Amino acid sequence: MRLRAPSYPLITVDPYFSVWSPANSLTDTDTEHWTAAPVVINGIATVDGKDYRIIGKHSDAPAAKQLSVNVDCFSTTYKMECGGVVLTLRFTTPLILDDLYYLSRPVSYLEITRENADRHMHTVSVKLAVSEQICTHLQGDAEILTEQLTLGSLSSVKMYRKDQAVLCRMGDDLRIEWGYFYLTGNGRAYSEKAEDGMTYACFETPLSGSTLVTFAYDDVKCIEYFGEHLTSYWNKDGAAITDEIVKAHGDYRQLVKRCAQISDRVFIDAVRAGGEKYAELLELSFRQAAGAHKVAVDTDGQILFISKECFSNGCAATVDVSYPSIPLFLLYNTELVKGMMRPIYKFAMGPDWNYDFAPHDAGRYPILNGQEYGNTKPGGKSREFDYRYDKQMPVEECGNMLMMETAVAVIDKSPAFANEHMELLDKWVEYLLQNGTDPENQLCTDDFAGHLAHNCNLTLKAIMGIAGYGILKGMNGDNRAKNKYIAIARGMAKDWVKRASNGDGSYRLAFDRPGTFSMKYNIVWDKLMGTNIFPKDFIESEIASYMHRMLPFGLPLDNRQPYTKSDWLVWVATLADRREDFERLVEPLWNFFNYTPSRVPMTDWYWCHTGLHKAYFSKTSNKDISFRNRTVQGGLFMKLLEYRGLMKL
Repeated sequence: MRLRAPSYPLITVDPYFSVWSPANSLTDTDTEHWTAAPVVINGIATVDGKDYRIIGKHSDAPAAKQLSVNVDCFSTTYKMECGGVVLTLRFTTPLILDDLYYLSRPVSYLEITRENADRHMHTVSVKLAVSEQICTHLQGDAEILTEQLTLGSLSSVKMYRKDQAVLCRMGDDLRIEWGYFYLTGNGRAYSEKAEDGMTYACFETPLSGSTLVTFAYDDVKCIEYFGEHLTSYWNKDGAAITDEIVKAHGDYRQLVKRCAQISDRVFIDAVRAGGEKYAELLELSFRQAAGAHKVAVDTDGQILFISKECFSNGCAATVDVSYPSIPLFLLYNTELVKGMMRPIYKFAMGPDWNYDFAPHDAGRYPILNGQEYGNTKPGGKSREFDYRYDKQMPVEECGNMLMMETAVAVIDKSPAFANEHMELLDKWVEYLLQNGTDPENQLCTDDFAGHLAHNCNLTLKAIMGIAGYGILKGMNGDNRAKNKYIAIARGMAKDWVKRASNGDGSYRLAFDRPGTFSMKYNIVWDKLMGTNIFPKDFIESEIASYMHRMLPFGLPLDNRQPYTKSDWLVWVATLADRREDFERLVEPLWNFFNYTPSRVPMTDWYWCHTGLHKAYFSKTSNKDISFRNRTVQGGLFMKLLEYRGLMKL
């Protein structure tokens, strides 16, 4: 990979079990959680009696010389030289999207392999030390306990808080406060208290060829879901984490081979679809988009795929975060998209939601007891609900839910899932019919500059939602209804083109604001499905207008500020028929991630004139934070979804 990642994924199991290296070299900085809170992992290689740092900067030992780093969909691989020995460190989290067991099993790998760089014989050993920060919100929050275990031929050390604060808080800038961490390998596992005052889980072993170490985390209960504490998919039948660790060591070889085959296919197809730089963006975003979710099982045995709005407010199962993420999950497992929608349906069908449009979210991670955004009486486990209308996103979320349902039905070739919730979909499409032609002053997902009346993009979303509803009706054999709603959508589209035109081939941000512009990303579904709701010449002229508005690191989201969104940028690039136009629009995005000094897991909101992430002040954290590690990077897979042709009707 030529792309220099702003931050390198090492462990990416879920929003809590997440460790990154925000530097060019694995020894330049300490490792950290995606929130930038430190999660120190130290690695030392001893070659002929001399110590070298191979992970982190916490030791006084000299750093090994890093030779290369490479990222694919499942692994981050470093090569480094020290004392005449070349070490390869391969971190792998097997987030295989069509295999819920591996997707949810909370075990991540590090394989360390040695080879001689010279003709001399060398004695080599390695030591890893994982700090208590991995199992608590902040260092010093609670007393840390450890246990040494023997798991067959493996040695393991278990580390955890004495005070298990299970699902005690919800929010954004948080780390886990309960559960049990395990460091396991074929060597010696133990714990130690270091000079920095922290407890460490440690592992060391002689290294003659290669050694395999696993990082595992048993959170026992992972999500509160309308008053119930749920388990993850992997332990829905009571599986023991110690058994899973042993299985993980046994299946590593076949699993890493399977991951490589999937990753190679992603890369090859992405190169064919949009070029090598586009393919590298997909390799970097894959684990982030998947690993910022939690795979849980509700009390009825249904799959939930819960996203966290990472550093945008911590909401869970947010509709306008799920919607941009779905291209990745449509490609590999539509059950995951259904798992995103189930919490929204459950809340919308309950007694506490009285609006005739779709909710924004189902809680604040990891507590899902109902919408948090706009709730004036938040409180988690028992509280009243009072939702401010001005904080809702009515057209936005109705259109999103309808289009997500349509996409799932088209790929599944069945409207069965939509039919389970048709009563709500009927209500939501009616809302779009009544309010979508010229939306009032209301929020949308691009609300960074505040409310906006007469939003052209919201009308586009309404049009596609109405068309999607017609497609669902047709899939149920009601062609009369299908033709009716498709005709309504086409009529609205024809009217939209007239009212939104600037007269120069470009189209407005809002109907009453001539001379403005915005990315028209919502109509990408029209192209993918071949529904021809919008005239081709309109799309061609809109794409042409984008070329004149490009800044060094991308196309601005709209005319109000020189910032952009990575997901929408790829969606509008996918509208382009010519490969060279797609690459021209996407190359600045690659440049942003390659050159930005903002060393955080892929941000989706950034300044496209300076190459810095967009930071804002969080009152809850009392510090500047920025969108990062968000699931919306799954939207980068939109061009690959088009290439695979799965959405064609």
